[in-house]
Amino acid sequence: MEKATLGGGCFWCLEAVYQEVDGVKSIVSGYAGGHVPNPTYEQVCAGTTGHVEVVQLEFDPAKVTYREILEVFFAIHDPTTVDRQGNDHGPQYRSAIFWRDDAQRQVAEDVIATLTSDKAFGDPIVTEVTKLDQFWPGEKYHQDYYRRNPAQPYCAFVISPKLAKFRKRFAKKGG
Repeated sequence: MEKATLGGGCFWCLEAVYQEVDGVKSIVSGYAGGHVPNPTYEQVCAGTTGHVEVVQLEFDPAKVTYREILEVFFAIHDPTTVDRQGNDHGPQYRSAIFWRDDAQRQVAEDVIATLTSDKAFGDPIVTEVTKLDQFWPGEKYHQDYYRRNPAQPYCAFVISPKLAKFRKRFAKKGG
């Protein structure tokens, strides 16, 4: 098993998509990249902790590679906006890949270079590629959020369309 830690806007969105990827065994929504130990959601939302809302995935590389995890990541969020995903804005929503070793760093840099060379986006990719210092799990009520709250307005109007886009593009990756 390997781990990946990614920030691409609201962690509920990322969690909901990766729950459908075959080979992803567990997902924990939380925080990384900041300077405040064991931050709370309220602290992170204030935008002063330096933390990003992230998901930490545990996955089986025999079923889904780190590169494939990142290909999904870049397909389900806008990596060209600084501190913003849709209506969510602030440093906690920045696009970030937190690598654990040089192999993950190299794959992240290669994927970004390929997307840039292919002109996959109209604007430059601003995704941070940073060594993971510490992952802090989020509060219990953030875990498995979409599955527990599919009718909640944010889930219905933001996450459900993102899932539909993922399912259409990555049907073979579903679990």
